[in-house]
Amino acid sequence: MENSKQHILIVDDDNRIRSLLKDYLSENHYIVSTAEDAEEAKTKLKYIKFDILILDVMMPGQNGYDLTKEIKKEIQIPIILLTAKGEVENRIKGLEIGADDYISKPFEPKELLLRIKNVVKNNNKIDLTNKHFVGDAEIDLNKMIINFNQKNRKINNSEKKILIEMLSNPGKTFSREEIGKISGITQERSIDVMITRLRQKLERSPKNPKFLQTIRGSGYVLWIE
Repeated sequence: MENSKQHILIVDDDNRIRSLLKDYLSENHYIVSTAEDAEEAKTKLKYIKFDILILDVMMPGQNGYDLTKEIKKEIQIPIILLTAKGEVENRIKGLEIGADDYISKPFEPKELLLRIKNVVKNNNKIDLTNKHFVGDAEIDLNKMIINFNQKNRKINNSEKKILIEMLSNPGKTFSREEIGKISGITQERSIDVMITRLRQKLERSPKNPKFLQTIRGSGYVLWIE
């Protein structure tokens, strides 16, 4: 499943909410851990890499606002705040200190699921203004150029679209169907040709690719060192 590698930490002092959200998100193919307060959350963050935090604001001890500020100083991780306070000023405060989204209790678990997907998607998107590297190849998506061995190689719109998705999701296997939807190319043979051309622009040995690899029976994957 597409979410199977995404690990969520739920931090809430209400055991009922922790259990409900853990069961619901687990059913939707996320790995879910929980913590009942800020101290337990910080301990788990030291030893486990999480993809997103669901964080209650009103907790005994350190509150969610202060914990958000502390976490954001140390690591860049998406945070969604949960609170019983729905006033605009509280929502603004949460966003100002670095939270990525904010949802007021009570809420439907499905709404939280949609917000998680949106936050993760937005955080995964790469900055098109920056240059990106795959091995020795330098990719400039703005200028639509790959510089390799001191030679500039142009990429077209279809190649740019699939590079954006693959660079945003290194290690993810993209099926030919997914690549077709992203690139706007419908014929499987044309998709294979596009991948071959990208390898010629990215790889030192296109016939024995190190980075843009075929996963037999599944599709293609981009590995980044």
